[in-house]
Amino acid sequence: MKRFHYRFLYAALLVAITIGAYLAWNTFSAKPQQAVPQIILGDGANGPKGMAWVPGGEFLMGSDHQKAQANEKPTHKVKVAGFWMETTHVTNDQFAQFVKATNYKTTAEQVPDWETISVQLPPGTPKPPASVFVPGAMVFVGTKAKVNLNDYSQWWAYVPGANWRHPTGPQSNINGKGDHPVVQVSYEDVLAYAKWVGKRIPTEAEWEFAARGGLNQATYVWGDQLEQDGKLPANIWDVKKQAFPVVSPKAGGAIGTSAVGTYPQNGYGLFDMTGNAWQWVADWYRKDYFAMQAKEFGNSVINDPKGPGDSYDPDDSSAPANAPKRVVRGGSFLCNEDYCQSYRPSARRGADPYSPMSHLGFRLVKDALP
Repeated sequence: MKRFHYRFLYAALLVAITIGAYLAWNTFSAKPQQAVPQIILGDGANGPKGMAWVPGGEFLMGSDHQKAQANEKPTHKVKVAGFWMETTHVTNDQFAQFVKATNYKTTAEQVPDWETISVQLPPGTPKPPASVFVPGAMVFVGTKAKVNLNDYSQWWAYVPGANWRHPTGPQSNINGKGDHPVVQVSYEDVLAYAKWVGKRIPTEAEWEFAARGGLNQATYVWGDQLEQDGKLPANIWDVKKQAFPVVSPKAGGAIGTSAVGTYPQNGYGLFDMTGNAWQWVADWYRKDYFAMQAKEFGNSVINDPKGPGDSYDPDDSSAPANAPKRVVRGGSFLCNEDYCQSYRPSARRGADPYSPMSHLGFRLVKDALP
């Protein structure tokens, strides 16, 4: 009887080990496995200076995590080719060099065009008087007290005179902030800069692959825990210190961008892939794009997707669902646990390509040399 008991336990143990091994193998094989990352920085001779090599490969794009929004679902297999990516956002100093060399005038510094604006408004919206059309941009102005977070117009305002040199209005400046991300640049401004510098805007797939830094389906670009050693490892709004979107003097005043490279780099040597300032990417924005990809390709690998052919955002009640929008990624200094949470590598939103904002910048990529 005792011998039978031992034989039974032994058999059960073998079955458990076999099942465990199968489940482990099945889990491993079901997810694309990215290679252990290696930081390779260009020095001007071997790769472009100021850029890091992103080796490319297969990964699960999007997220099915409990924090994920509908536009991030479902996960789907994607493969991207290797490319070089700027290690930081393009800075004020770098953009200033471009403006000095080309005399470029950004969107925010020009009189708004009604034809461009009207496509973002409900059909039949009457044209405002000419006095309304003055150069400026959207600025985070905050509130003096806690408010219902369902209406972002409470903490955003169009400010005449706001532009990349004066991010929050005519009285502001970028003195001493040459190493901060340039903001208040439209998608069109980014295209002009990219052409001048000989680079391009990353696709959404390239951006997410790079942001993950070799961490397959991690919640954040640094891992699965929001804080590291009790600190936030990115420039995002700390609701423990200050309620969002309160910026009263008592609460400590407004917050903003930090110098690039302030926070730790990811596995590919890229800084601030989330937090600090949102980043323009090349794709048109569709809320349902990931669902469309999954439906069309199923479990097959999608090679270097370039995004949809048009825009679709039914969640924006202030604009037609098909109003043109480009994808923005990475979140900004305004994102927090109570609102937004877009400092996750899968988080995505759409933005009017002609509307610069005080928390929106960019970084560029360059194809591998033949």
